[in-house]
Amino acid sequence: MSQRLPAQVWLLTLCYALMLSGTSMLVLIAGIIGQQIAPSEALATLPIALAIIGLALNTLPAAFLMSRWGRKPIFLTYGIFGVITALIAAYAMHIESFTLFCFAALGIGSSAASVQQYRFAAIEQVTVEQIPKATSTILLGGIVAAFIGPELSLLGQSLLTMPYAGSFLLLSGIYLLGLLMLTLIKVPPLEQTDHQSPGRGLSTLFRQRTLLIAIAAAAVGYGIMSFIMTATPLSMHTHFHHSLQETKWVIQSHVAAMYLPSLISGVLIQRFGHSKMMFAGLFAYILCLLIAYQWQTFIGFWVALVLLGIGWNFLFVAGTALLATTYQSNERFKVQATNDFLVFGTQAIAALSSGWLLFQFKWQGILLLCFIPLALFVFTLILALFKERRIYANHSS
Repeated sequence: MSQRLPAQVWLLTLCYALMLSGTSMLVLIAGIIGQQIAPSEALATLPIALAIIGLALNTLPAAFLMSRWGRKPIFLTYGIFGVITALIAAYAMHIESFTLFCFAALGIGSSAASVQQYRFAAIEQVTVEQIPKATSTILLGGIVAAFIGPELSLLGQSLLTMPYAGSFLLLSGIYLLGLLMLTLIKVPPLEQTDHQSPGRGLSTLFRQRTLLIAIAAAAVGYGIMSFIMTATPLSMHTHFHHSLQETKWVIQSHVAAMYLPSLISGVLIQRFGHSKMMFAGLFAYILCLLIAYQWQTFIGFWVALVLLGIGWNFLFVAGTALLATTYQSNERFKVQATNDFLVFGTQAIAALSSGWLLFQFKWQGILLLCFIPLALFVFTLILALFKERRIYANHSS
């Protein structure tokens, strides 16, 4: 019988839900806001792309600061920064400044860099056997975030004179509540080895095939998900003339589908292994692309985006759980930081290019592009498994 997860893991899950709601808000309305106030339609998705760039650029600094000062002080510092940037976003909407809104979106994404470290803080509070379950549990907070962000968008849409200015005002309140919850968490203190021994170098660590597969799974999963998700609201609402309510429901369902499988994905990894879960995620992605290419109805978008969320969950949870097996305690910050930089850097490139490529090649064109990284990762994963079995066969003989 498996042990219960510590209460601190559930508290971190609640904090994750509150502090990630800004990201789900931007996913729904940033492209629509950009279309309204951006100088060019090609720049409409720039704010959400900048949010992801802010996240990627802050992964290394956040991890470095945590290695020096501990996790909790940095969690709180980035949380305060999130409150400030949400207020700046509200003001940017009030004065209809696209430049200032882009700056605020960059800040909201930057604050999310520390939120992504919550999963590692949870992993450090459980046994090795509980790592997949702790990882998937933290991601359950994303289900709540999937509904908080979009609902705040609609609740605040007409709250003030300028549309959506009130949405970001409400977001700052949610961030303040998250900060209050963060003051209650108890994070294990830094170990002496964190300061005294740097552990193996990155060049040595990256010779591990397991580490490369772990990072690639999360990077491919996040990159394709971000690429399609960023383009969806603009495609649905503007190009295919679906209502904002329908668009909101598709995005909410997608984000819920990203996190809802966390109820079982940790258990599935323990039972079937990391590789099989990765293949399941890749299969969901292929189905998503085929359905989205063929049907642009509301149901077509809904089914495709739900499959996109499920595929992301299987790839990301499996990749994160596998990553935790590749480093020693005194190597954790450098490996975690490098992983997140590569994963969210890939996501940032995907989001940044999504709007421009959508403008150039339309919806079906960008879907075809997604098959390239999928094929590369499938080949890499099959090759890694083949080499692993060959090594095992040689040892057995």
